[in-house]
Amino acid sequence: MALTPRQQRLRGHLWDDSGTAGAAPKLRRAAVYPLLFGVVFALGINWPFLATGVKSIDPVWMVAFRLLGGAATVFTFAALTGRLTRPPREDYPMIVSVAVFRLSLVFILVFTALTIVPPGRSSILTWTAALWTVPIAVAFGGERMNPLRWLGLTVGIAGIVLVFDPTRLDWGDTRVILGHVMLLGAAILNSSVSVHVRRHRWVASPLALLPWQLLVATIPMVVVALIAEGIPRIDWTAQLVAIVIYQGTAATGFALWGQLTVLRSLPAISTNIGLMGVPVIGLLSSSVLVDEPLTFSIVAGLALVLLGVAASVLADAPTEGA
Repeated sequence: MALTPRQQRLRGHLWDDSGTAGAAPKLRRAAVYPLLFGVVFALGINWPFLATGVKSIDPVWMVAFRLLGGAATVFTFAALTGRLTRPPREDYPMIVSVAVFRLSLVFILVFTALTIVPPGRSSILTWTAALWTVPIAVAFGGERMNPLRWLGLTVGIAGIVLVFDPTRLDWGDTRVILGHVMLLGAAILNSSVSVHVRRHRWVASPLALLPWQLLVATIPMVVVALIAEGIPRIDWTAQLVAIVIYQGTAATGFALWGQLTVLRSLPAISTNIGLMGVPVIGLLSSSVLVDEPLTFSIVAGLALVLLGVAASVLADAPTEGA
């Protein structure tokens, strides 16, 4: 369908078609930062929702419901907008990478850990992905650090350590240690996929691939849930239904598309440092919604994380018009 002149002008403001011929366009810098903020907010406020949901739904089934809802949302949107097409063979590795590692494995690790670790602390450990992205992106992604990125990363990690406060952790409880290890494992998987997303030569757009990524993740997850847990017995309430719907729409459909789009438009290191804003929202929303305490060290750590995010954004400023 041909675009009207007004639609063409709007597309020109949002998307950069000047890349490699045949490759999907990237979002312009003026539009990518608002999208990044939307993703950060949607994922951050989801932590207390998740912590509430896994009290009533087994973590494996919660993963299955989230993926199933996300797949239904994205497939419906793609079909209604005429964007539902078969993925090109060149993008198969990206479908497998996101479906298996970024979705299935990360969700299982995080949702299981949430039955052990409070949601605010869980969000901090999961979003230490920026820490692991640095060596991975430098070693395998060919990226380089500049002073502002180093500053943003250092200040952000200092804030995470301050909020985390390992001196208050019960190191004698094996279950608690396992929960924290699962969250760190999820962070490493997240950062690895982030670098892959950035380095992959995309043919289709993230929105075009997202239905297939969710489908590839959903089918085996539902089978695993049925084998491991059987048919779930759930006492459905209005609150629980709302949580499950939010998982599929905002926290999966929108947030995953947003992350993939941002990762294609900004360097992997800068994107992951920017996503360190997720635990900020996670901690604040957990304090308000599930009464997780905010101590002085947490507040000071939040301030350092915000400074790290700001330095990350400034590090990309010289190429803003690119």
